[in-house]
Amino acid sequence: MSSRVIHTGQALVDVVLEVPDLPLRGSNVNAASYTRYAGGAVSTLVAAARTGARAVHAGAVGTGPNGDLLRAAMEQERIELVSPAVPHRDTGICVVMVEPTAERTFVTTYGAERDITAQSLATSAPAGGDLVCVTGYSLYEPTRDPLLEWVESLPAEVSVVLDPGAALADLPRELGVRMLAVTDVWTSNAQEARELTGVGDPFTACEAVAEHLPAGAVVVVRDGPEGCFVRVGGETAYVRGYPQVPVDTNGAGDAHTGVLLAERALGTSWLEAARRANAAGAVKVTRRGPSTAPTRAEVDDFLATRQDVQPAPAARAL
Repeated sequence: MSSRVIHTGQALVDVVLEVPDLPLRGSNVNAASYTRYAGGAVSTLVAAARTGARAVHAGAVGTGPNGDLLRAAMEQERIELVSPAVPHRDTGICVVMVEPTAERTFVTTYGAERDITAQSLATSAPAGGDLVCVTGYSLYEPTRDPLLEWVESLPAEVSVVLDPGAALADLPRELGVRMLAVTDVWTSNAQEARELTGVGDPFTACEAVAEHLPAGAVVVVRDGPEGCFVRVGGETAYVRGYPQVPVDTNGAGDAHTGVLLAERALGTSWLEAARRANAAGAVKVTRRGPSTAPTRAEVDDFLATRQDVQPAPAARAL
């Protein structure tokens, strides 16, 4: 049986508004569209499932219209929801304002997705080879303590993957140290790596991030449309990207992470998994909505039309 991608993070309903620009404080702006999507952890799991991996959500989902939307989306994508529904409380929302540049701004509420326990997470029953994904946003209260209790108890054969988001830099240092001590895989954008290390260049940041992790940990640092850098086995490699004209960058990082981890669960090497994740991110930014990652076949078709022989940027040569 193949390894699984298990996500412990918050499944939220993304309320997406396309706006001409962000309103000034106290002013108004009219949105061109309004759409509700399954987002948050679901975006990563959709990407993993469409790649062909077994995708599992270990987080909490509420009872109400938002929870119903999430359950329906996960059922449609064949994502396993293992924890019981949270009674008498609905899942929260994330308001996403998308500008014409495809940049997005978030306002998030708390709801049933924060009602986790070490016991509810344990319903996912991770086994050897599984990849357990943790978001830095779960290191806020009230999810922080049950999450750390659980991940610190996982067997060594389970890989803990940290997607820090912007949250890690805001947390007390001791919390970050505890999480990093059990992290087997770090995957982030360049800004998030810089916030941990103070290093701006993503090539050098890979090595700097690795110094905060256990020996042998894998580090992936995304460099937007330029691709990503992957540090594995003590060596850092550049994996080229596929720049596109974006219409919506919301969920692009999630698509990258979901495909990266799914490919690893299927036995793909880290560098090839990163190449396919870069392609998936390139396809996703041409689509509206957070959970719109391509299928594995669509990634194959995309890569078949691209020439992959390209040296690393001179300033970042190995």
